[in-house]
Amino acid sequence: MSHGKIRIEKNCLNCGHEVEERFCPHCGQENVETRQPFYYLFTHFFEDFTHYDGQFWGTLKNLLIKPGKLTSTYLEGKRQKFVPPVKLYIFVSFITFFTFALFPMLNINLADRKDAGNSDKASFFEKMKTAETKKILDSIKAEKNLSKQDSATVKKLNTLLSDSTKINDFEETLEMDKKIDDDVNYGGYKTRKSYDSAVTKNPSALDFIRIPLAHKFFELKEKGVTKAEIIKNLAEKSFHNMPKALFIYLPLFAFFLWIFHNKKKWWYFDHGVFTLHYFSFLLLNILFIFLIAKLTSVIDIGFINVLLYLLITALLLYSMMYFFIAHHRVYHTHGVISFIIGVILFTINFFAFMILVTGLALVSFLMIH
Repeated sequence: MSHGKIRIEKNCLNCGHEVEERFCPHCGQENVETRQPFYYLFTHFFEDFTHYDGQFWGTLKNLLIKPGKLTSTYLEGKRQKFVPPVKLYIFVSFITFFTFALFPMLNINLADRKDAGNSDKASFFEKMKTAETKKILDSIKAEKNLSKQDSATVKKLNTLLSDSTKINDFEETLEMDKKIDDDVNYGGYKTRKSYDSAVTKNPSALDFIRIPLAHKFFELKEKGVTKAEIIKNLAEKSFHNMPKALFIYLPLFAFFLWIFHNKKKWWYFDHGVFTLHYFSFLLLNILFIFLIAKLTSVIDIGFINVLLYLLITALLLYSMMYFFIAHHRVYHTHGVISFIIGVILFTINFFAFMILVTGLALVSFLMIH
């Protein structure tokens, strides 16, 4: 319920009708003062969800622990008790991606890699540490009679040296701080001119995809962009495009539901409501998993981390089970039939979404500057 101050005047500012109490009986607008404190702009949005008869919290409870309940209730015509599907999805999307923006999933620090001098110093000290470790190891091995403690020390040092070598080899293989080499080619061509010449001679049906990708590759190569910068930009662009991709996929998901159900009994609108609720649940579940994963990187207590990882596993399994439970409860199909349809829909949507994600990655790559 809004906490705005009620106006002394009893005329509705929206339609002009007389207002006896707080809300206009004609249009429903609240008869409160038009000028409010600055914080009202931020609190009013959340009040719509949290202060109206517990509508938001009741919606969350049913969405998370009662798969299919919101959809069934909404389709029965009981639509004042819970937050409307579209409003719920928009709010959950906003909270989820706002949280992701505050706590980035991928953090690549390019500044540290650009300073070649510092990099050389770091590698110098690492080499010194490795050399000292080898000296200690050789001195212990030189002794004729090794105790159990010495043998254990030798084993640990060998493991450390092996791991250090693997890490260094991995970093050298990636060469994140290096630019795209001149001898690196795209489809066998090292320059844009040679590539365009070959495409002109041998056109293909896939040129509408291949040519923009090739031109972007040669553009980045000419600019001297490093691998780390490409990965960082690709991750950022993909992240910003993800909400759009999910929104685009909503009607496609509902369309697949429409194909596999009785067209007379279930309208496309019904499948759209189911999809909005299911996607809202998925976004919330992804948000919970993300926050718990962040906790594991902060908390360094063994048994607590084990519990957190078990919780993440449980949420992942619940995400898979949720669709089958919700589908069975909403569409009232036989258990076996519901499961078979669910598996088919799951498979189709998995491959369709992978295609969308691949397209998203390509678009993100083309948007790199």
